[in-house]
This record gives sequence, structure tokens and C-alpha cells, in this order.
Amino acid sequence: MAGHEFFEPADRKRPVADPTAADPLAAEESRPSCDPAFRHGVVVGFDGSTSSERALAYAIGMAHRSRSGLIIVHVANRLPTTVWAGCEPPVFVDVPDHRTEVLGLELACADYLAEVPWILVERGGDICHELEEVGREYEADAIVVGSTHGIVGRIFGSVAGRLAKRARRPVIVIP
Repeated sequence: MAGHEFFEPADRKRPVADPTAADPLAAEESRPSCDPAFRHGVVVGFDGSTSSERALAYAIGMAHRSRSGLIIVHVANRLPTTVWAGCEPPVFVDVPDHRTEVLGLELACADYLAEVPWILVERGGDICHELEEVGREYEADAIVVGSTHGIVGRIFGSVAGRLAKRARRPVIVIP
């Protein structure tokens, strides 16, 4: 079983809790559950970079050995863009990232993914938060990410480092 599935970004999918509700977790329970075939699978962050390709290769082997599913997560860059039309005040528009569609098509054609069942999940927002959230939703056994190389990771902190500090499940960082 191989394929891919596109979900709406997390900021549109999550229900807003009713502050007047007696049970604040009621809104959380109304969220649609994930596919049970991928429960206790392996979550891997993937953006098409070299380090994420190495992380994907490791995660495929891990999922194959444990006979579990692979949850490939692409956190899209959904940056607000200012649109100004004449004399009206500027409006912020959420610009979608179509890279997930391209990655999904590339993954669907990849022979190396034929060994394990997999899905592709698109999220928008903070990479660390979204990877941990997907791991929680699928009750993942581990989260696999590639290491960050470069000046941006040194200045702002790497995704792998931040995720390892805050995650509630094992995080495997592939160099």
C-alpha cells in the first residue's frame, strides 16, 4: 500500500475551543482521527533537501524493519503577503506553498517507497510544533529529521535541536 494524501494546513484544520464549554477538551475530541493503519508509525520531516532525503531513507528502513507505516510530513511555508489595492488598507493574504504537491508527485513515483505504506501530510506553521503534533496524532514511535547545516541553523537554532528538547517521543537526527 503506497500513496500520498494531502491534508489541509493545521491552522485551518484545528477546531477552536469554546471558552464557555464545560469541557475544554471537547473540541479536541471532535477532530477527525488519523488513519489507524499508520498508528505507531515513523514520522519523518521532509522538504526535499539533501539532509531530509537522508532522513527519509533512514525512516523507510526503520518503518520497514518495524513493519509500521511511514508518515512523511512537509511543513509548508505559508507566509502572509501584503496585498494593497489602491486606496484601500493593505490586506494580509495567506499564500499557499505548492511545493507539497511537487514533493507528493516525486514521492509517488519513487521506487524506494514501495516497500512500506506511507502518507504525505502537509502542515503550515512552526516546523518543530507541527512535527511533534503529527507524532502525537499518530502516536508515532519516533520522529526522524535531518540535521541543519548552515548559518541559518546556527543563528536561529536547528529544527533537530529544538525538536529534541521539546518532543515527547524519541527524535532521531540524521547527519
